[in-house]
Amino acid sequence: MRFWHTIDTFERQLTAIGAGLSLLAMILITVLSVIGRYWLQTDLIPGAYNMIERISFPLIVFWAVPYAHRKGTFPRFDALSNSLAPATRRWVQAFVLLVELLIHAVIMWYVMRYTWNSLMLGRTMQIGTQFWPIWPVLVMMPLALALLVLEMSRQVVCAFRGLPTEAHPQPEADVVNPIL
Repeated sequence: MRFWHTIDTFERQLTAIGAGLSLLAMILITVLSVIGRYWLQTDLIPGAYNMIERISFPLIVFWAVPYAHRKGTFPRFDALSNSLAPATRRWVQAFVLLVELLIHAVIMWYVMRYTWNSLMLGRTMQIGTQFWPIWPVLVMMPLALALLVLEMSRQVVCAFRGLPTEAHPQPEADVVNPIL
């Protein structure tokens, strides 16, 4: 139990601090770039778009994914499974989680291979007219995917045991279905 609490704390801090600082950097870069372009008629931050596209945005996404999955905020198509009997629903959800786990594990494996090869080759990315090392961004992706696979493994075990899969289940909101 303490292990999962530590993982939850780490994911929450990674999301709040890491993704929050990346979002702040993205906002500041955008604002300074717009001010420079429209008021000063100059490019204050050469390569601003590349910084946002290749650094800030990937970090925001990859740092937030494990925490969002743990909290159950990922969109799910559960209209079919909710109409099933509880025992059948449990097995369908466990099977779907197992398939998701396998897919994410394969993605994690290939991302880890790509990251390792990039580190060994000294891969860089072009930001403006300069080349920056890409490893600070790349090493975060396997870390985030490993946290996601770890959480999904916990959810698969819980699903097969018939336990709630969300770490902190939240009551469903009153959602009006526009189709009905």
